[in-house]
Amino acid sequence: MAHNGPYTLDDLVAMTGGKKKSASKKLEQLQRFAAVRAGMKSTAVARLIGIDPGTRFVGWGVVDYDTRTSTLTPVDFGCIAPGEELPLKDRLRGIFEELELVLERTKPNFSALEETFAGVNMKSAIAMGYGRGIALLALARADLEILELAPRSIKQAVTGSGAAPKGRVAMMVASRLGLKTAPKPEDVTDALAAAIALSQHL
Repeated sequence: MAHNGPYTLDDLVAMTGGKKKSASKKLEQLQRFAAVRAGMKSTAVARLIGIDPGTRFVGWGVVDYDTRTSTLTPVDFGCIAPGEELPLKDRLRGIFEELELVLERTKPNFSALEETFAGVNMKSAIAMGYGRGIALLALARADLEILELAPRSIKQAVTGSGAAPKGRVAMMVASRLGLKTAPKPEDVTDALAAAIALSQHL
């Protein structure tokens, strides 16, 4: 199966671990992406944002993707860290406000958000759910189509292995984007990895 679409439902069933419901959702997302991309006839360059959600740290990374040459160019990236000492509601508000500023400044065309990892404990999963909800709201208010990607599929897209360690992902992100070193903290690298994975669906 080629990295770039179009994908069939059978392809996506394989990509989502045999879960047909998840595959159907992914197919709908990709079809909406195709419609948006078709409307961008005036330019071959798409601006992509990847987000690694959380409630303490939120990584984000914006890249330009030239669909003619498959070239990726870093635009901007960073980490939102509202302060662990703040109450949860204040951290979430701070994350939301910062994400809205990032989206307004960088004006991406497409977005990718990392899905919750099934292996995390309940407390961590709930916290990640809060972070994902805030990120989804900010992206929705920016009227962006969102592709939700499993951590394993992001690693596969960036390194060729869904089981690659964090260090390998960071090294490949830096290599793919022409950076001398991988950005810190790893939340930023994870966000840029999501943006790179997103480019393979355009």
